[in-house]
Amino acid sequence: MTATAPREEQLWSRCAGCASLLYRKRLRRNLDVCPECGAHSRLAAPERLRQLVDEGSLCLLPDSLPEADPIGFVDVLPYPHRLTAARAATGLTEAVVCATATIGGHPAVLAVMDFRFLGGSLGCAVGELITLAAERALDDHTPLILVTASGGARMQEGALSLMQMATVSQAIAGLREAGLLTVSVLTDPTYGGVAASFATNTDLVLAESGTRMGFAGPRVIRQVTGRALPDGFQTAEFLLRHGQVDMVVQRRSLRGRLVALLAATRADRPARPPVPRQESAPRREPPAGDGPDVVRSADGPDPLGERSAVRAGAADLAAPDPWDTVRTARHPGRPTTLDYLDSVFDGFVELHGDRLGGDCPAVVGGVARLDGRHVMVIGHQKGHTTAELVAHNFGMASPAGHRKALRLMRLAARLGLPVVTLVDTPGADPGVSAEEQGQAAAIAENILTLTVLPTPVLAVITGEGGSGGALALAVADRVLMLQHAVYSVISPEGCAAILWPDRSAAPQAARALRLTAPDLRRLGVVDEIVPEPATAAHEDPTETARRLRAALLANLLPLLDVPPATLVRRRRQRFRRFGSARVGARAGAR
Repeated sequence: MTATAPREEQLWSRCAGCASLLYRKRLRRNLDVCPECGAHSRLAAPERLRQLVDEGSLCLLPDSLPEADPIGFVDVLPYPHRLTAARAATGLTEAVVCATATIGGHPAVLAVMDFRFLGGSLGCAVGELITLAAERALDDHTPLILVTASGGARMQEGALSLMQMATVSQAIAGLREAGLLTVSVLTDPTYGGVAASFATNTDLVLAESGTRMGFAGPRVIRQVTGRALPDGFQTAEFLLRHGQVDMVVQRRSLRGRLVALLAATRADRPARPPVPRQESAPRREPPAGDGPDVVRSADGPDPLGERSAVRAGAADLAAPDPWDTVRTARHPGRPTTLDYLDSVFDGFVELHGDRLGGDCPAVVGGVARLDGRHVMVIGHQKGHTTAELVAHNFGMASPAGHRKALRLMRLAARLGLPVVTLVDTPGADPGVSAEEQGQAAAIAENILTLTVLPTPVLAVITGEGGSGGALALAVADRVLMLQHAVYSVISPEGCAAILWPDRSAAPQAARALRLTAPDLRRLGVVDEIVPEPATAAHEDPTETARRLRAALLANLLPLLDVPPATLVRRRRQRFRRFGSARVGARAGAR
């Protein structure tokens, strides 16, 4: 090979769509769209900004955040090493670039994700930067434009990365309340936690031609279902055909479409009263003298000033190996939502259907009484026998299940009923029909609605808390967790398959993910651990029900006296604290 070969290779590029050899300068002039077949190449965030905004108007927002390795994650490499390599390879600080600019003379705040940086994964820093961008849009009273490109939430940050779905969603809710336009531009690929939150809960959702979007990725769906996928599955055209996006836009037309949409916001119309920014709740430590047998909240002993803690012997809370806890959480004898509805609550009246054509058996809900007080109870339902598990889709909710839950939450708010959710699911339904019916958007709407629901919300992780399917019922004022339950951004098997050589490393992944109740209480994701009997819930369901009932009452009663506006404000503060700066402070304190 001659000395000039490397330079010649840089001058040419081969199209991934049609394999044509293209002159690099010609491809760049065509906005990195193949002139032969129209395939859209992925763009780095700086290039995307250059194509969209008015020349000379770009002002980058600060992206310096404290270094954080919140759970000390190590697979074949320590997480900080992966971050260092990503920064060296991309020249970026994180997987998103945020800026203010004008587009066709219209001011906007933009947050543009970059797939080159750890697959555009959503971690604490990314969530914090996008939230800060949304808060800047609120302060400036300008629209927010999100350009997504992501494989999902960042496994190396465990459940804290999952919390970013709620953190960013509630920032979107604040813009919605202020009457400010939010636009999501889906680019290839957009999957997982990003798809099931801010990518699909904006006012408008545009998809660039060639984009693929969904909650579950094609490989996962093929592995779980064993089915071949339909032609064009999860593509932009598929999304448009199934009513999941407003339009599909060629790259050359994208800037013009955004100019037209921004113009429609009519900057001269009267502004709504400003919505105050949601500050994070201060972290309060337990006072000296509290014994080790008191199960405390990450916010301190009594965030509402009224709650009595549930007590348990220290031996009861000794943590076994996380992989053993995973297997216990999945035990088929473990009490289900219907079991708890029979043993913890009284007079349950089940309500069915999403009112759009479906009634998902994996989600049950209805009105019940708790110590004489009426509540709306919504939970995942698995089953004990193989037949029951199959009938309830193993507790994996379909879009109809998420929408049924949403309908019941909104009904509870109208009736002034508190909401109690019981979470026990491996995750959302990984099927073709679920994607066709808009699973990502259904989860996203539940998360966004829960951030603003004007009634008390109390969530309990009773078994498995799997990814976005769990979070869709767990954005709450208080989050409780049974002692042998688990709550994670991804299953240990899934994490092992991606970051380790094979799925046999699932026990190692379970340890690295920090998915047990004590881990999550230390991280502030869970407020209180409900101790199980000496062995586990399935060995003594009657005693488990007694303890759960006591914990529910201890946590719910103080919430009943809190004004709705204060409830919502505190709930938002709860999730706002999961930003990178707060996580960095927690990590440094360990």
